Amino acid sequence: MSPGVDGLTINWAPRSADLARIGPGTDDPDEAVSYLGIMSTAIVTGASRGFGLALALELAGAGWDLVVDGRHGEDLGRAASRIDAAGRGRVIPLDGDVTDHGHLRSLVEAATSVGGFSLLVNNASLLGPSPQPLLAEYPVEVLERVLATNLIAPLRLIQLALPYLRQTRGTVINVTSDAAVEGYEGWGGYGASKAALEQLSNVLAAEETGITIYWLDPGDMNTRMHQEAFPGEDISDRPLPATRVPAVMRLLDGNHPSGRYRAADLLAEEVGA
Repeated sequence: MSPGVDGLTINWAPRSADLARIGPGTDDPDEAVSYLGIMSTAIVTGASRGFGLALALELAGAGWDLVVDGRHGEDLGRAASRIDAAGRGRVIPLDGDVTDHGHLRSLVEAATSVGGFSLLVNNASLLGPSPQPLLAEYPVEVLERVLATNLIAPLRLIQLALPYLRQTRGTVINVTSDAAVEGYEGWGGYGASKAALEQLSNVLAAEETGITIYWLDPGDMNTRMHQEAFPGEDISDRPLPATRVPAVMRLLDGNHPSGRYRAADLLAEEVGA
């Protein structure tokens, strides 16, 4: 049993399947903790569609147990069926909004009920107005919701997850955007939220040296959010989210230190390997 935050207590013991994965003769939970950072349970937010769904499908196929969420129950249910069919592990779908602190607590509780988790992917994001307005016209109340979803919610979830991730020497992946570092006209609200998430990740990596913190820019993708950013435009030339997922797997399978990574660079490494 591990201490949590906000009164959340994390109960965890390795499953027989986990111990078998470690190897024969290992039945000590304390010893098991040092090994289970290899592959156990992942929380992926925003997994009902787009990049989150593509990543969850890949993780399921690689043997991970998954806790996934999305704002809309029907969409999440369909996604969960696909994720379940893609792998042999367990899939727990929890519909809800990441700005709801109670929902975030439920995600962590679900992951620990499965057997603990070693990976947290903060993927859920809110674009803001469509089309994107200039900052001079940006509704401040909308910006508050964008920041609540793209910055405050990931931090809250990280805070809930940290006690366990410290034990498993786990990994946090915060999905960011090139809008965090480029001055794209009309992207001030979303870009500011992602820039803040990047600095949060940067500081967290300095503070939590026992776990790995990645902030990953997947690049332009053919997703509903990207279409909303460019209403009426043809975005069919953008890469499908599934083509960017191997970049995440390269991070998880490799020895990359904490830091900011672009999917394009990671994929180029893979080609050159």
